[in-house]
Amino acid sequence: MFLRREPVPFAFVSEADRFRSNVTPPPRERLGRTQLLARTLVGLTVVAGLAGSLLLGMPALQPSKVPEKSQQSEASQGR
Repeated sequence: MFLRREPVPFAFVSEADRFRSNVTPPPRERLGRTQLLARTLVGLTVVAGLAGSLLLGMPALQPSKVPEKSQQSEASQGR
């Protein structure tokens, strides 16, 4: 697209995006049983916490029933 680039004071900065390494990174190590179990337990704890907060919070989100009789103070009834 744009072949012309602005001059850069440091040549290595402008050529850094074109640099390709021929060295491959080492393969990832497999997780051990302990690490896998720990991550699973953390995930289950997070999911259980979200589900519990949803279940406990649902009644608060429901619209409350409107009382049939309006509430008035006793002082206003005597007038």
